[in-house]
Amino acid sequence: MPKNPDAFDYEGIFPGRGGRGNESAAEIEAWSKAGKLKHFDDPDYVPASAPAPLSQTAQTKEKSSSLIAGAGNWIRRRGHTLSFAALFVFSIVLYLRPYELIPALSSFTSMAYYTGMVTLAVFFATQLALEGNLTARPREINFALLIGLAALLSMPLAEDPGGAWETFTDLLVKTLVIFIVLVNVVRTELRLKLFLYLVLGVSIYLSISAINDYRAGVFATGAAETFDLRIGGRIKGLFENSNDLALHLVSMIPIAVALGIAGRNPLKKLVYFGITALMAGAVIVTFSRGGFIGLVAAGFVLFRRLGKKNRVATTGALVFTVILFIALAPGAFSNRLGTIFNSAADLTGSSSQRTEVLKRSIWVTLRYPITGVGIGNFRHKSPRNLETHNAYTQVGAEMGIAAMVIYIMFLVHPIRRMRLVERETDTSPDQRTLHYLAIGLQASLVGYMFSSFFGAVAYYWYVYYLVGYAVVLHRLYIIKFPPADGYARERWEAPFSKKTQRLIGGDTATAAEPAGVK
Repeated sequence: MPKNPDAFDYEGIFPGRGGRGNESAAEIEAWSKAGKLKHFDDPDYVPASAPAPLSQTAQTKEKSSSLIAGAGNWIRRRGHTLSFAALFVFSIVLYLRPYELIPALSSFTSMAYYTGMVTLAVFFATQLALEGNLTARPREINFALLIGLAALLSMPLAEDPGGAWETFTDLLVKTLVIFIVLVNVVRTELRLKLFLYLVLGVSIYLSISAINDYRAGVFATGAAETFDLRIGGRIKGLFENSNDLALHLVSMIPIAVALGIAGRNPLKKLVYFGITALMAGAVIVTFSRGGFIGLVAAGFVLFRRLGKKNRVATTGALVFTVILFIALAPGAFSNRLGTIFNSAADLTGSSSQRTEVLKRSIWVTLRYPITGVGIGNFRHKSPRNLETHNAYTQVGAEMGIAAMVIYIMFLVHPIRRMRLVERETDTSPDQRTLHYLAIGLQASLVGYMFSSFFGAVAYYWYVYYLVGYAVVLHRLYIIKFPPADGYARERWEAPFSKKTQRLIGGDTATAAEPAGVK
């Protein structure tokens, strides 16, 4: 029953018995003249044939529902089987680089290029036939397209337009296109899990190799006279640099933890937690300061989100884990961490060098705020032709401040999606996997955000796959709990926005929950 016993039901706007219960006299009079007003106790009322003008709030609700219905059409279709298979094969080639691991394939160095082209051909043909467009348009894809546009706009005034075009075509555009394919073709929980198993399998191999190389004294970078002996990833490309290897492992550790907690089989839990410890050990032997900071940030998110009911205890457990982590680490690792706060203690000079380059990248960002100096062109403004070693100033210096803001929004928005999924599956035992993966992906993204503050990785694959997983997980949540109210569009695009709160009349926590969530 409505709050006001004389409230009315506005046909087509406020379904069910009664209106909001607080309709103004002007609203009631307008609806009465339009012939669309009925008392909730009148069972014989027949609405007028002419549609009445909707209020602004009602128009927003109607538009939201129709937009979500359209989104529901493409998220529920199980198509793109061949596209998914091609993308999965491409990802295997991208991550594992089999032509390096298997001598018989050493002549097939262009394997990634050809599998990528096949993936795109299959995807676009299927997408046009299935959906009638080139891609769905969740907000993350819009951000990705804007990043690509900013890169194009940065080229005409670049210091080296040819180099800018090469960076764009050889790196960024490939990453963006594969991200779009991933968001469109991974439409089931099984497909998402297959990708997670793939990257975890690669991470296990990398971790075992890293620990063995450190134990055997097999170093890939540095020299004895510079005191900078560091291991590298056994797989080249994405993982060759020790800092990039650490960044990847940091973003995978929370996913392993989430899968371990979500599982009910004690043996599987033990396996996942063992994988977590293995990857953490590999992060240590990389001696990556950025990796360590990212690991602490990801761990903090995990402890806070998993221990919401006892924050004091979980925070204490986090502090204890960090202390234990440092205590068990090699002495040289602790000394290296000390150079974060005292660059003079870094005998390699890398700490002070990175500080210098960071300051220069901030200056270049402020000096060229509109289009930057051109994608891939910061080194022309950098001392000793160095990269920025910071993903945020990399985008800002090379493509402008607006592009940097868009890049940050690209990282933050999926975290908001995962917060929503976490909240709405919190008390649903049947949705353990969605709930804990939502927490794990939040921690993974936060870990990446902190680690990428120390690496020029804005155009590489790492975070684009993570963001893709987050969009897919949110899609799976929407499929299992179809939105049925006026704030549905906001749950799809902008969870927790002020507009959402206005639509539902208050705090999002009091919103009508989907069926199955209590």
